Amino acid sequence: MRKFLFSLWFMGALFFDLYGQGAYIPFNREYYHLIERYEILQGDFNPNFHTGFKPYRRDHVLQYVDSLQSKQTFGGRVDQFNLNYLTNDSWEFSSFETQDSEKPLWNSLYRKPSDFYHYRDSVFDLHVNPVLYLSGGLEGGMDEFRFRNSRGVEVRGSIDRKVGFYTFLTTTQTVFPSWVEQYAAHNGAVPGEGFWKPYRDNGYGFFSAMGHVSFQLTKHIAAQVGHDRNFVGEGFRSMVLSDFSNPFMFVKINTQLGKFQMTNLWGQMTADIEFDNVGRPTDGRYPQKFFSHHRIGINLGKKLNVGVYESIMANQIDWNYLNPVIFYRWVEHQLGSPDKVMIGTDFKWHPVPGMQFYGQFVLDEFVFNEFFGIDGKNSSRNKHSLQIGYKYINVFKVYNLDLQLEYNQSRPYTYQEKFEYQSFSNYRTPLTHPLGANFRELVGLMRYQPLPRLSLNLTGLYQFFGTDPSETVNFGGDVLKSREIDGTGLGLYGHTIGQGVANDVVMTNINASYMLKHNLFLDFGHYYRWQLTQERVAVEENSHFLHLAVRMNLVRQNFSY
Repeated sequence: MRKFLFSLWFMGALFFDLYGQGAYIPFNREYYHLIERYEILQGDFNPNFHTGFKPYRRDHVLQYVDSLQSKQTFGGRVDQFNLNYLTNDSWEFSSFETQDSEKPLWNSLYRKPSDFYHYRDSVFDLHVNPVLYLSGGLEGGMDEFRFRNSRGVEVRGSIDRKVGFYTFLTTTQTVFPSWVEQYAAHNGAVPGEGFWKPYRDNGYGFFSAMGHVSFQLTKHIAAQVGHDRNFVGEGFRSMVLSDFSNPFMFVKINTQLGKFQMTNLWGQMTADIEFDNVGRPTDGRYPQKFFSHHRIGINLGKKLNVGVYESIMANQIDWNYLNPVIFYRWVEHQLGSPDKVMIGTDFKWHPVPGMQFYGQFVLDEFVFNEFFGIDGKNSSRNKHSLQIGYKYINVFKVYNLDLQLEYNQSRPYTYQEKFEYQSFSNYRTPLTHPLGANFRELVGLMRYQPLPRLSLNLTGLYQFFGTDPSETVNFGGDVLKSREIDGTGLGLYGHTIGQGVANDVVMTNINASYMLKHNLFLDFGHYYRWQLTQERVAVEENSHFLHLAVRMNLVRQNFSY
């Protein structure tokens, strides 16, 4: 891996005199929705980047936003506010004159609405911002106050207009809502953060750090080296690669030639870790595993994009998987089939302006006669995941009212593996859906922006999934368990979604966000969660969580799992 990184840097150095570069925008569902809704409204694809692999580069986003500004087709008050917001957030890449602050602080701070401090000359570009998240809430039936206290800094910029960089540092103390606390305790990891230390009786403390460097290798080939999250797909969830797990070290090469885009991702992830006698992570070197992923997408006309992908999870790095243009499954066969292979496809389709259909299909294991039920029904080797979704922008011509519906399912044992350290997980959390596998889920989102600074969000979901009655039984939902563990008594056939201990979950999340200043938000929201667990007797749980938050330059927390 070190030799590969050095080679990449050397190749980049050869071309630095030719091509510019911007840092990537951290993945944030609400922020990214502002970008993608305009593509859906126009009914065709923007020429600057494909949306199937996130995050996006700032310079690419601003090229697209500038093209929208020049068309002047979105003249509404809210649309113009959003376009100006996106422009001001990455103002250094805009071809238009951008807004200055009316009252800078001491004539040196907040000279631009988006930057606490910035410096820019012909060589060096620097943007520094504070990061803050202060929230408090009450959960019914719980005596302890739920809160989050995060403080940090965010820095981005470029050198010689050729090398983009980004770094993010925060420290956090938090007490989660009860269902999130149970999830973290069961997995031994904080979702999205991984390592943690105890805070008070049932709280968590953790330090977060992310960063990347990006540059162009040629006019059409870009590279990124960093420690961050990646997200594949158009959905609220991803069945391929999501942002739910801990950030990981990766190298990414993106090649775009007209209608074609090929993305190669190589990552180093954390495998299973050890805990002390009270369930806390121990010190010492954690075992590592290595991830390879490539996806090629093509725009078929202006309405349909189709992609195919392949992923490998291995317990050690293998130079064969560094080949960016080879079929991984063939390589894995030549090595004796020692590693975990996933293949799949995805699509997005704009049938008419304002509407989008999207989906993913992931195949873990395939036996033809068992997949189609010829030799046996519901085989444990029939492992796959499915997503189908729909987006409707300006619902029934109500401007800035957007609807998203999504269905996800995953067969039992998908993403698991019998060999050590090869499950699709990172630091004891799933790489894809929070539930892992063995589930069905229906998600609905309604976003409404009645005023430029006010955004309303309603998220509702229904989940049906199966869990294990004990650690010695594996019904296929927990991706951390080995396929060598069974104990179900079912044999090869008869495995259905929801097997094991059946769980039903209904959840709603209502949130109102008001932008006080650029990237300074006041959030007010309420979660309701109902769960029915049917083991020997049915157990019903209800949770109400009311919360208020102030956040700056940080994504809104989402506990919808």
